[in-house]
Amino acid sequence: MLQGKTVLLGVSGGIAAYKAVEICSRLVKLGAEVHVLMTEAATRLVAPLTFQAISGNPVKVDLMGEQIHGHVDHVTLTHRADLLIIAPATANTIARLAGGHAGDWITVTALGVRCPVLVAPAMEAEMYANPLTQRNLRILAELGWTIMEPEEGRLASGLMGKGRLPEPVKIVEKALELLGAAGPGAADGGSAKTAAAHARDLAGRRVLVTAGTTWEPFDPVRFIGNRSTGKMGYAVAAAAAARGAEVVLVHGPTSLEPPAGVRAVAVESCQQMLEACLREFPGCDIAVAAAAPADYRPATVASEKIKKERDELTITLVKNPDIIAELGRRKRPGQVTVAFAAETENLVASARQKLVSKNADFVVANDVTQEGAGFGTETNRVTFVFPDGLEELPLMSKREVADRILDRAAALLGARSDA
Repeated sequence: MLQGKTVLLGVSGGIAAYKAVEICSRLVKLGAEVHVLMTEAATRLVAPLTFQAISGNPVKVDLMGEQIHGHVDHVTLTHRADLLIIAPATANTIARLAGGHAGDWITVTALGVRCPVLVAPAMEAEMYANPLTQRNLRILAELGWTIMEPEEGRLASGLMGKGRLPEPVKIVEKALELLGAAGPGAADGGSAKTAAAHARDLAGRRVLVTAGTTWEPFDPVRFIGNRSTGKMGYAVAAAAAARGAEVVLVHGPTSLEPPAGVRAVAVESCQQMLEACLREFPGCDIAVAAAAPADYRPATVASEKIKKERDELTITLVKNPDIIAELGRRKRPGQVTVAFAAETENLVASARQKLVSKNADFVVANDVTQEGAGFGTETNRVTFVFPDGLEELPLMSKREVADRILDRAAALLGARSDA
């Protein structure tokens, strides 16, 4: 599958360096020529000889060491490379890459490659969430590099959090995508059917995504909202950025960290979300309204906290603006809008009504009462409702759903560009 492909694997000094051994092994089994680049710290966790035995190639550690592949090895390898993978990418390595440093084999190679670059961060949760690390990742994403989000789980410190290196099979699947060789079961050595990779297919496009709930206050400390966590919208934003789009994510209150390479606009109320979307929408090619803004807001907001003195409290609600319907009214020829319908009954009928009322190109409908498809889950089960038909998807991760949404939106965008 990867015969004739040269992959450079950069291994930096995180405890997850041992997982890079499996990444190397899987790539070799798929036919790739793999050259491993290690930082000095990484060699104290995994011996270079291990990678040499698996790859069949000398491991590069010392920049001033013996030159094997030509006059200057790092120049030779960068010209031969079809893909550079950096896994694990520690906070230190990410900072050095973002700063343009060239003091080790990974950083000097990254400055010279003309191929896709795949970065898989791994570190403690606090380090990953730190604004400096997030800024550095955004810099790399703006260069067009693909950034994989770390996974949540037990970390080297023994604490739980978001910072684990994605499993090697997932990293290799992403590598196959970037190399245009992804297929069902490909990273496991399964089917060799080649699927058209969608990497960078949205380069040069601008995508607007809304995510999460909104808070509608009725006094300074209380509000009306819903259970939306923003996970679906964040998955769409991350997927669009990975495919090369310039992404603006307008989100309500959430505990999620914005994906790397995405410009995030934080809002609180539905009115604020509408105003932000109206500012951004005219310059966008695609708008995906995955947020679940509150349908109603209190008619008045008390200036002081309402005391718990009565057995009953009556709050008069007024209707909030319909954000995606407003965007649909303002949509210019060539723009694509995608609405969402989170329902508990009459799923398709409700989605069809929204398709018309919101002037959307298609609606992503899901029954939130189904297992694995409600708010806060990592998975979703959706039905795409088009003017001329339906497409039901099985239960899958929200990131997979996000890519399916973007597949459809990109196809509509391409068809209109060609018209």
